[in-house]
Amino acid sequence: MSKILKVENLSKTYRSGEHDLNVLNNVSFDVDKGQSFAIVGPSGSGKTTLLGLCAGLDTTDEGEIWLCGENLLGLDEDGRAFLRNQNVGFVFQDFQLLPTLTALENVIVPLELRGVKNAAEQGRELLEKVGLLNRAGHYPSQLSGGEQQRVALARAFSNKPSILFADEPTGNLDDDTGTRIEELLFELNKEQGTALVIVTHDLELARKTDKSIRLRSGKIEETVG
Repeated sequence: MSKILKVENLSKTYRSGEHDLNVLNNVSFDVDKGQSFAIVGPSGSGKTTLLGLCAGLDTTDEGEIWLCGENLLGLDEDGRAFLRNQNVGFVFQDFQLLPTLTALENVIVPLELRGVKNAAEQGRELLEKVGLLNRAGHYPSQLSGGEQQRVALARAFSNKPSILFADEPTGNLDDDTGTRIEELLFELNKEQGTALVIVTHDLELARKTDKSIRLRSGKIEETVG
């Protein structure tokens, strides 16, 4: 299988006052097309920083990242943004829905930005997949946390991404709702062949993925799978 994400000898340091804070140190791993992958670790271990670097939201100090066949080092900010728009989906812990748009409108924003002609029809199909077609006209404030995350999932998969980055996708949800979101993530991952990279502190969730790494103090402590 070809690699959708390849990380080699990645390090990242931030300046904090008079001191350097080494957040990631010599991290290497890869993710195959269609594979589910978890980045696990306690708070402060560098998980979210690593996700941001892999998605091209930040730049590395040392090492290289290949995302969808492109070396991120060779791309400027506009180039990285174009690559994300074409290939990458995101799901966040706090949903990040636009409050003035309905559920359907939130889902179809990425489609409309890409000039898709039947965006509304595709948006309704996606909402139906996550069980929320009957809530299409509701605003985020009228939806529960679980419903908002299901809308966010539908939006993330709207452009049929090659890879989806999910940052603590069940962190703000109760156990039952979180389990349903996990099921949907894996269902859509299999159905669309989208590689899935999940940042989580939840070891049970990590065990459900094809492969995982455990970070501690910015270093890979363990690789499973």
